[in-house]
Amino acid sequence: MMIKIILLVIFYFAFPVIIIYLCKQWSVLQKVGSIVIAYAFGLLIGSTGILPQGSPGYKLALQGKGPLPRTEVESLISQGKATDSDIFVNQIMQVQDIIPSIVVPLAFPLLLFSLNLKRWLRYAKKGFISVALALIAGLVMVTAGFFIWKDSIPESWKLAGMFEGIYAGGTPNFVAIKMALNVDANLFVIVSTYDMIVGAFLVLFFITVAPRIFRFILPPFVESKGIRGDEAEILSQTENLEDFSGMFKKGVFLPLFGALGISILIFACSGGIALLLPKLPMMVIVILSITTLGLLFSLSKVINRIEKTFQLGMYLILVFSLTVASMANIRTMFGSGMMNLILFITWCYFGSLILHIILAKIFKIDADNFLITSAAFIFSPPFVPMVANALKNKDVIVTGITGGIIGYIVGNYMGVALAYFLKGF
Repeated sequence: MMIKIILLVIFYFAFPVIIIYLCKQWSVLQKVGSIVIAYAFGLLIGSTGILPQGSPGYKLALQGKGPLPRTEVESLISQGKATDSDIFVNQIMQVQDIIPSIVVPLAFPLLLFSLNLKRWLRYAKKGFISVALALIAGLVMVTAGFFIWKDSIPESWKLAGMFEGIYAGGTPNFVAIKMALNVDANLFVIVSTYDMIVGAFLVLFFITVAPRIFRFILPPFVESKGIRGDEAEILSQTENLEDFSGMFKKGVFLPLFGALGISILIFACSGGIALLLPKLPMMVIVILSITTLGLLFSLSKVINRIEKTFQLGMYLILVFSLTVASMANIRTMFGSGMMNLILFITWCYFGSLILHIILAKIFKIDADNFLITSAAFIFSPPFVPMVANALKNKDVIVTGITGGIIGYIVGNYMGVALAYFLKGF
C-alpha cells in the first residue's frame, strides 16, 4: 500500500508538469487554461472510481469530514463497521489533506516575490478611481448576496469571503481563503466548477460584445502617448506570466530554489506567529501572515529579481487544484439544492459588474479603463492583454495590470475580514 501512496504523491506533483507542457504545445489548451484542465482531470479521477471510495460504514464514520486517525479506522474494522481496504482509503485522504495544506502556503509568497510594488503603485493613479469603484462594487454585491442566500446555503459566510477574494484577486486568493476559512474540499470544488462556468461566459462577453456596449454607455477613452519605459517592461513581464520555460537553466534554478527556501521560512514564521495567538483561528493568521511577509520580502531587490518565482507559485497552485478536485465527485455537484449556489455566484459576478458600471457612469470613468479594470479584478492580470486586444487599445494594459496586482495584494485581507464580519449575522 505504501508504494501506491508514494506513486499517488508523485502523480499529484508530476501531472501538472504534463499539463503545462500540453498547454505550451497546443494554443487551444492554453486558452482553456492550465488551472481549468487540472480541475477537469481531478474531477475525472474523483468521479470515475479510479481511487477507492471506502465502505458504507467508513463513509458514515467520516460524516463528511477529513481522514480519521488510524486507531479509529482499526477500531471500526474490529467492530465490523469497516473493511481492511478502508485503511488504504484513509491514507489516500490523508495525502489529499496534507498536500493542499503545504503547497498553498508555499505558493502565495512565490506569487508575490516578483511584484515590484513601488513601480505598480506608481501607475495606480491612472485607473485608481476605477480600481476603487471595482473594490466597492464587489464588496457591496457579495455582502448583499450573502444576506439574500444566507439561510439557504450552508456556511454562506465562508462562501462570501471566498467570492470576495476571487473577485478582488483571482484564483490564488480564492485558494488561500479556502485554506484560511477551512472550507470543505468537496464544497470548494463545487464552487470552483460553477465559478469557472459562470466566468467562462463573462470572458466570452468581455472579448466580444462588451467593448461596444460599454463604449455606448460610458465616455470614450482619451488616447495617451502610448507605452514607454517601465510600462513596456511591465507589459512584457505580464505577457510572460504563463511562460514556464527556462526554469531549470543553471542561472535560474539555483536562485529559484533559494526563493522556495525563503517561502518555506515564511511558512514556518507564519506558523510561529499563529502559535503566539492561540485564541485566533490558526489558518487565518497563517495565510494573512504569509501574505504580509511575502509582500515585505518582495521589496528586496535581490528577491524581486529572481526569475520564474510567479511561475513556480502557479505550478504549486496547479498541484493544489488537481489534488482537491480529485477529492470531489461530479455526480454530487449538480444535485438538488445547488441552484442557490449557482445564483449566488452569478449574482456576485454580474451584480458587481452592473454596480461598477453605474458607479463608473457617475464618476465619468471612460469605457476602456472601466472594462480593463473589471477584467483585471474578475479574471486576474494574465487576462488583461486578451481584453486589451479586444478593445484594440494597449494604452490601458498597465492600468489593468496595476488594478489586478492591487487585487492580489488586498484580496486575502478583504476576503477573510468580510467572512468573519458576516459570520455574526
